[in-house]
Amino acid sequence: MAKSQRTAVVLVAAGRGLRAGAGGPKQYRTIGGQPVIYRAMEAFSRHPDVFAVQPVVNPDDSAMFTAAVAGLKHEAPTSGGATRQASVLAGLEALARHKPDVVLIHDAARPFVSAGVISRAIEAAGRTGAAIPVVAVTDTIKITGAGGDVEGTPERASLRIAQTPQSFRFDVILEAHRRAAKDGRSDFTDDAAIAEWAGLTVATFEGDVANMKLTTPEDFVREEARLTAQLGDIRIGTGYDVHAFGEGDHLMLCGVRVPHTRGFLAHSDGDVGLHALVDAILGALADGDIGSHFPPSDAKWKGASSDQFLKYAIERVTARGGRIANLEVTMICERPKIGPLRDTMRARIAEISGVDISRVAVKATTSERLGFTGREEGIAATASATIRLPWSV
Repeated sequence: MAKSQRTAVVLVAAGRGLRAGAGGPKQYRTIGGQPVIYRAMEAFSRHPDVFAVQPVVNPDDSAMFTAAVAGLKHEAPTSGGATRQASVLAGLEALARHKPDVVLIHDAARPFVSAGVISRAIEAAGRTGAAIPVVAVTDTIKITGAGGDVEGTPERASLRIAQTPQSFRFDVILEAHRRAAKDGRSDFTDDAAIAEWAGLTVATFEGDVANMKLTTPEDFVREEARLTAQLGDIRIGTGYDVHAFGEGDHLMLCGVRVPHTRGFLAHSDGDVGLHALVDAILGALADGDIGSHFPPSDAKWKGASSDQFLKYAIERVTARGGRIANLEVTMICERPKIGPLRDTMRARIAEISGVDISRVAVKATTSERLGFTGREEGIAATASATIRLPWSV
């Protein structure tokens, strides 16, 4: 397929997912530490041959959607319909103004789609006009009657399991969906079925057994266990930082502005809590320390907000395919009192790092009036970070 062909994506995310059990729409639940819909969308948003991702959502889920996919590039979401078929048509109509050559239609409940499957989908649509990813059936299939008795055993060599993204020339599948809606046909279970009904020949290409759809509570349990098993390299790092007091009227502590009679003497904002935490994460990665990544000799870090240092360290973990398991900070000072601010600090660290607040601890202690912290000449902090990485030699 020529690279000049423009490829867009319809991401269908308007369903309720009732078979997945309690916990709200399944596309907004987390798996492997990330919302399902984030994982499903990320692969397309970052693919070099995709220029637009069109989400289709339930209007009641707008706030959840915005929070779940923060940081990913996508078109303004459009509202879905009463059925998946209606939702896909809404997404196609929303994309019509962009006039894509090829469109991929993907279910948000399939969070494990790979870049390879996406590339094969784009190539197949450009070559055939209509194509779907499939995987072979490995179990024996039985056809049963109304009473549950076996009525037949189809030859499994010719059977395939259909997946998404299903890929089409945009104008062809849009016209097929419009025709189906006009004729009152709303019973199609996937877009390939509509294409077949419209008289198109639907080709197949290699899918991926990992590209499964999350449907039941058991699916979530199994896939969570699979993802966790892949992160068998458990690392723990520690960090320490200290800053002296100088002139000022506030301190930055664990990302929170705290009114105080003094300020920090520091090159950046002097946030000892976040600095210690960054060192702990980098230590767990065996990736230097905060000074090697943000040298005090570099003027661009003068007065810099330390939240960007923590975000950077988290991104280093993500780039290695890892996850944060726990973050812990201990503040050592006489004043200000940390106890009343503990949960505010935990929430701020969770916000910056993108982990659940249940994985963030902030503690405080004094030095019993001993040493520089006891004399209130400055504040020290220690930190630890536990991360999980894919095992590699």
